[in-house]
This record gives sequence, C-alpha cells and structure tokens, in this order.
Amino acid sequence: MAVGGTATGARRPQAALFLIGCCAAGGIPHALLPQQQLWPAIALTVLLGAYALRTVFLPLLAGPHPSLGALPEAGPEGAALPPMVAAPAGGWPAVDLVVAARDEEAVIGRLVERLAALRYPADLLRFWVVDDGSEDGTATVLEACQRSVPQLQVLRRSRDAGGGKSGALNAVLPQLQGRWLLVLDADAQLQPDLLERLVGFAEAGGWSAVQLRKAVVNADQNLLTRAQAMEMALDAVIQQGRLRSGGVVELRGNGQLLQRQAVLGCEGFNEATVTDDLDLSFRLLVTGQSVAVLWNPPVQEEAVTGLAALWRQRQRWAEGGLQRFFDYWGQLTGPQLGFGVKLDLLSFFLLQYALPVMAVADLGTALLTRSAPVMWPLSFVAFGLSGGAILVGCRRRNEGPPLPAMHPFNLALGIAYLGHWFVVIPYTSLRMALLPKRLVWAKTEHGGQEHGIPESGGPASATDEADLSTQVL
Repeated sequence: MAVGGTATGARRPQAALFLIGCCAAGGIPHALLPQQQLWPAIALTVLLGAYALRTVFLPLLAGPHPSLGALPEAGPEGAALPPMVAAPAGGWPAVDLVVAARDEEAVIGRLVERLAALRYPADLLRFWVVDDGSEDGTATVLEACQRSVPQLQVLRRSRDAGGGKSGALNAVLPQLQGRWLLVLDADAQLQPDLLERLVGFAEAGGWSAVQLRKAVVNADQNLLTRAQAMEMALDAVIQQGRLRSGGVVELRGNGQLLQRQAVLGCEGFNEATVTDDLDLSFRLLVTGQSVAVLWNPPVQEEAVTGLAALWRQRQRWAEGGLQRFFDYWGQLTGPQLGFGVKLDLLSFFLLQYALPVMAVADLGTALLTRSAPVMWPLSFVAFGLSGGAILVGCRRRNEGPPLPAMHPFNLALGIAYLGHWFVVIPYTSLRMALLPKRLVWAKTEHGGQEHGIPESGGPASATDEADLSTQVL
C-alpha cells in the first residue's frame, strides 16, 4: 500500500480486535456496582457532547468563514446567480473531468452533454470516461459523443482488469495534464456554472481538494429517498463543522475536485479498498494536504429507492470506513497530526463506528443479565447531534433540489432512519472479522427520472449509478 498504510491482510484480525473491544466496552459496565454502571457512558457522553456542540451548533453563532464558501442569497425559486465568475488571479487552470463507467448506456450520453454545457474555457477543459469493461452499448454511445464533443477522451479497460473504481482512475491518471481533476459518477448532475465556481473557490482557498455537497434529486419519491436527502444535508453540515473546528473533511467520491499533484503525491488511488474516496481522504490527511467542502453549488445525484440497494451500499460504506482506520492507524496516532485533528478523528470514530457495536453489545448483555441498558446517554448524544445537523442543513439556502421541509414528522423520520447504522456497522464488523472479500462491480438501479437543470440552481435529473461493492467469497 502507498503512504505507509498497513497490509490489507491485517484487516481481519484488526476487525476482530475492534469487535472484541467494542463488545467489552458495551458489556463490562454491567459488572460494576449499580450506582457506577452509567459512569463510562456519562464520561463518553461529555466528550462526544462537546464534540457535537463544537461541530454543529457553535458554528451557527459565528460569522462567515472562508473554509465554508459563501452561501448565496438565492431567491425562493433558486434565482439565477451572476452570469460569470471572476477568474482566479493567475487565470483559469486546466481541468480534467473524470468518470469511471461500467454498463452506463442509459445515462452516459446525457452526462457527456451536461459536461459539454459547463461554463469554462474550452481549451482548458477535457473530459475523460473510463469504460471499465462495459458489456452494453456504452462504447457505442461514447463513440457518438466523441464526434460531437472534441474534449471527450475515452479509455477502455477489460472487464477483468481489476482494482475496481480505483483501478479505473489509476489507469487514466498518467494521461491527465490539468492542474485539477474532478471525479464524477455516471449519474452526476451539474449546473452550468458549477465548475468555474468550484475551481475559483479551490484556488482562492489554496486547498488540495474540495468536496461538493451531494444533493438528492428524487427526495419526493418515497420515505427512503426523503430520509437520504436529509442524511446528505446532515453530512455536509457536520463536514463543514469539522473543518471549521480544526477537524477532518472526507471526500465522497462523486463531486470531488482533486489537485493532480496531490493525488500523485499519494501514489494514486488505493486499489485494495472498497471506498477509494474515504481512503484518499486519509492519504491526503497524512501527507499534509488540506481538504474543504462546499455547500453551494452541489453535485446532484439520485438516492437508492429500495432497502436491498441501501443495504448493499451501506455495507460498502461501513467496510471502507473501517478499512481506512485500520490501514492508517499508525499514522493517525503519530506525531505528524496535531491534537485537534486526533480528537476529531477519535470522536468521529467513536460515534460512527464504535457506538453502534457497543450499543448492540450493551443491549445483548442487558437481555442476558436481565438488567437495564447503560449506554443510552451516549446514544442520545448521537441522535441529538444527527437531529440538530438535519435541522441546520435543511434550513440552509440551497441551490439544488428542494430539501425536505423541517416539520416534526420529517425530523423524526430522518433521526429514525439513521438507526440503520446500528445494524449495518455491527453486521459489517462481524463479517470483516470472519470472512474474506473481493472487489466487484455492483449495479445500483435508479429510475432515470428527468428533473431538468436550470441555468443556476434548482432540481436536476436522476439517472443510474454504478457502485463498487464488496461480496463474500
């Protein structure tokens, strides 16, 4: 592995140790005296409660911050922004837009059209699509697109080339020449002024990478998609809060703008992980590269519409999230990272990964010993942080598809929906500890509705999405 990560063969014993440690932390308090059983949970609640205040609520009391980007004064209907964005002091840099696609016949032509409609100097812009062994009509569609879009370059890989999405991105990386590369999924929806605003923000801030907020275009399709729209808003709020308080911003795959030299300095994308974006986030962190997140404009995509697709997607996210902590643990705890960053990483790790396993162990121990659960104060903090971030995010000015209205039912739905992590994380941890995996492509089906993208802001169309996932051998 590059950048000094641990060997991937060590992940199974690391997952087993993680599982054992969390189960012990959830079960041992039941062996204490009754009046002492809540003490460990209360101590963690104080720590993580302070983290929640620092990342979500305190930023509301402060003024604008350059790391967050401006929140435009758009009207209620997403009124158009100024027609052009001023070029950076050194002029517009060259940009490569990169898409890894497999079996995307239904949507790839539409995506290329949207890329061609981006407002940016044409001589500084190239589009790259890596056809990763498609067996449908993707290649034919791309050949037609090349005749009408001269900036489009197509790189074809065999279906068994390996490395998943990371392998596809690594295949095209040596051919890129721009200062920046923008990685997009095949279902990405972009408003025409997105690129010049994103690049202008990245250049002005001196960032090595910028992640766009992800906005759900089909939030009104069913309760599951509505909950995912709230989850994406929550995620962006927490990311911005972490950045503002000296913490860590994580890349999210679709809509990540990367400085090419920073990626090369990390030796490219890790082909031994199931989430190239989360892994690259830590690679950038341990090599001293700065990452920001931008609220407006968002990259727009379609949420999964069924429980089976959600389950598959969230297992991949959970496994990739744990993998990067296992792989880079030595560097994350080493002297190169400051105390504030370490505290942010510890708090996030406890809330996102350790707490769900501890809660299940606590509940199981309580049932076995016929006693009351003792981890509930910590769970209150987690759900309180989530509810607060949903409220903050869904009430912000938003150029993308409308966010769900904040009334009691939607807020309760969003908080209850996040409880699925208390199933996904323990299950995935157990599976990682017991079973080997291999990387495969797993297709996430979408409806392909057209929402339309206005000149600036507003809703966008929904398309299919190709996902990398894990599968049991």
